[in-house]
Amino acid sequence: MRGAVPRREGGRAPSPGPYPGGTDRARSAGPFRGDSSRLRPVGPYDGDGSYDGAGSYDGDSSYDENAERPRPGGRSRREPDSGSDDGARSRERARRASLRTREENRLRAQAGPRAQARQGDPGQRDGVPPGVIHPREAARNGQARNGQERTGEERRESGAGRTRRREHPHNDAGAGAGAVGARGGDVGPERADAAGGGNGDDRGNGRFGGGLAPEGRGDGDRGDGDRGAGRDRVAGRSMTAAQWRKPARDRSGRPRAPRPRGSGGPPVRFGNPRPRLRLVSLGLTLVMLAFVVRLLQVQAVDANAYSAKANVNRYIPVTLAAERGSITDRSGVDLATTVDAYDITAAPDLLTPERAKTADAPRQAAVLLSPILGVSEETLVRTLTANPKSKYAVLARQQTPQVWNQLKDLKSALADKEAKGRGVNVLAGINREAHSKRVYPNGELAAGILGFVDSQGKGGAGVEQLLNAKLAGKDGKRVYAQSGGRQVPTGDVKEQSAVPGTDVELTIDRDLQWAAQRAISDQVQESKADRGYVVVQDTKTGEILALANAPGFDPANVSAADPQALGNAALTDAYEPGSTSKLMSLAAVLEEGVATPSTPVEVPNRLPRADRAFADDIDHPTWHLTLNGVLAKSSNIGTILATEQLGKNQAASNQILYSYLRSFGLGRPTGLGFPGETPGILAKPQDWSASQQYTIPFGQGLSLNAVQAASVYSTIAGGGERVVPTLVRGTKGPDGQFTPAPEPARSRVVSQQTAKTLAHMLESVIDDQEGTGAKAKIPGYRVAGKTGTSNRVDPKTGRYHGYTASFAGFAPADKPRVTVYCAVQNPTKGSYFGGQVCGPVYKKVMEFALKTMRVAPTGKPPVRLPVTYQPGG
Repeated sequence: MRGAVPRREGGRAPSPGPYPGGTDRARSAGPFRGDSSRLRPVGPYDGDGSYDGAGSYDGDSSYDENAERPRPGGRSRREPDSGSDDGARSRERARRASLRTREENRLRAQAGPRAQARQGDPGQRDGVPPGVIHPREAARNGQARNGQERTGEERRESGAGRTRRREHPHNDAGAGAGAVGARGGDVGPERADAAGGGNGDDRGNGRFGGGLAPEGRGDGDRGDGDRGAGRDRVAGRSMTAAQWRKPARDRSGRPRAPRPRGSGGPPVRFGNPRPRLRLVSLGLTLVMLAFVVRLLQVQAVDANAYSAKANVNRYIPVTLAAERGSITDRSGVDLATTVDAYDITAAPDLLTPERAKTADAPRQAAVLLSPILGVSEETLVRTLTANPKSKYAVLARQQTPQVWNQLKDLKSALADKEAKGRGVNVLAGINREAHSKRVYPNGELAAGILGFVDSQGKGGAGVEQLLNAKLAGKDGKRVYAQSGGRQVPTGDVKEQSAVPGTDVELTIDRDLQWAAQRAISDQVQESKADRGYVVVQDTKTGEILALANAPGFDPANVSAADPQALGNAALTDAYEPGSTSKLMSLAAVLEEGVATPSTPVEVPNRLPRADRAFADDIDHPTWHLTLNGVLAKSSNIGTILATEQLGKNQAASNQILYSYLRSFGLGRPTGLGFPGETPGILAKPQDWSASQQYTIPFGQGLSLNAVQAASVYSTIAGGGERVVPTLVRGTKGPDGQFTPAPEPARSRVVSQQTAKTLAHMLESVIDDQEGTGAKAKIPGYRVAGKTGTSNRVDPKTGRYHGYTASFAGFAPADKPRVTVYCAVQNPTKGSYFGGQVCGPVYKKVMEFALKTMRVAPTGKPPVRLPVTYQPGG
């Protein structure tokens, strides 16, 4: 048991404890109630031992140099003599600690910027410089030590001490000094055990002094908790961050007012980073998911749509027109060939206001193109604005290379201005398609045979249309990338080469064609006829050597031609042949053996049959003609009388005659397959009218074309064998290999003897003075022929109006080589008889043909057959 503790003068009695002076570890009962976290600096006090703010103390204080410091675990080596001695020593120690602390703080303040405490410095904690204990940490340490070491009795005495401290204001200083001592002692290497109590915990106070020592030792002066000791602890508190920092100075060197610092608030607590990381990760995941979805949409779902959009105004398809095959005559001379030409095209979608960046791009383009293309501005504007979404429109066809060069230079100039920002290239969508322009070096020559090529490069008539598939070849295709109307040099180019067309070699002889065309043109013009045609055929092979029409046309300028002149009238016109058809009737009579060339035929002036009386071309007394004379004088009545002998009755005769007409090629195509060709008109015998069965034998009531008529005479010239006419001799492919045309079909119509007899009979028409074809005589050659004059059916009214004059024959008569047929429709000036109108044409053409083909003159005189007979003789 401890004894009673006497009260000291000017303060409370020291608490009994194991330390000298009656101090113990009990916390003082000050105004802070042992909570060091609420410790605040203690202000100056009045009276003995008060704190003057500079660390000086009043009152008597003595210090025993020989006094032994208390050991951490118990009492000192020697007990104090009295309580007063302990208080004096405590005050002395507090004073010396305060002086030492002030000196250390002054030295540290003079150490420079490195010793200054700066807010935000890594060495600071809530604005407290390194080496200074934080108030909250001192409070936590003090509470822990008090709770661990203070016994129940000490706590009771500590409570009594707090009661007594409340009675005197100076006791608060002791409590504050104890707390500050604990805060200072925490800096040393030894940890402060507890904050000072009301009497002043010597260990807390020692920590205050030792904590500020440079060596970091925790053996500072002890205090016994009385009022003097309390003041010592207040005087020895640690410096604040503002005391450690040197005053800041401005540019002029004058001290700057210190910035306000935080007042030791709660420590900064950083938030948990995991929620933020999760949020960032979620955001990145959503962004990546959006990219993936968009990527799938572009490359998988809408790949075709985006690809189509990407190709807008980038890839331009261009047709590579195949070079059209040439058409030549039998000698390889060009009749129709090709040269480079261009179709000028446009992409209307590039001329819209959105794409062209101007409101009137079509109008501007039309103004520039009109004078070059020769097309009106309004026409061009309509073409460019008809379908604004279209990528292809043809502005002009078959333009020369010079025209395209002009457009190309103009496009380049506009593109350069646009690149410099000085305009808009309204011709960016203008392009060209290479085409082979068809040209005809000989002008109108053989135009009816060749035909023409339309604006789209397809055959429009004649051989151009007949053999268009072979001539045209196969177009290719080229797709290239373009920008601003120019091809991208490094862009992708896909090209499918065109296959050139096949060259066609005709059976036509250009020189003979020229002679025939000239002869018929002159006669048509002289006779003021509607038209005329000449057919020249090789009697041995059936090849057409010339096929002339008048009037003609220029196949290179079809737009300026007369529509009635287009085509080939020699194949498209169907007309009644007239007397030239009598050859077939007499061939049937001779072949059937009902008569011979010398068989007499009595020809009256009129012959009543059916519902009418038939007559010859002239009134005459009764003629006594032979069958040869009937052909020579071209008697209609004599022909009717001869053909009536073909059968037992008229119906049988009609059937036999019909069969021979069909065998000669009437009423069916010629075999040329020519566009627009007419097969003629030949009704079946049972359909013949009462008068028609008598008119057909002399060439009325049936119709044919000029090639069919020429083929009849070629059949007789060829010994009675019909050869299907041909116009194409062969073809030459892109590889240069010539392929001859198939051999024409042949058919026997009459015997060779009959054909030879008929040839002699035809000579009488020209050579005999009784004949009608005297104008067709050719010196040095035996010529066989027949004139024809028939009523002409007007195609406009369907009634007979005018005449058809014709002449047909072959030469040499003894060894036929060439057949010439001529017909003139509706001659209105001069004679209309075939011998007078077409005889001279026949002579000119035959003479030229014999010379061109180098046919030798005839060496034997003609066989003269009787024309008339003497009645009763």
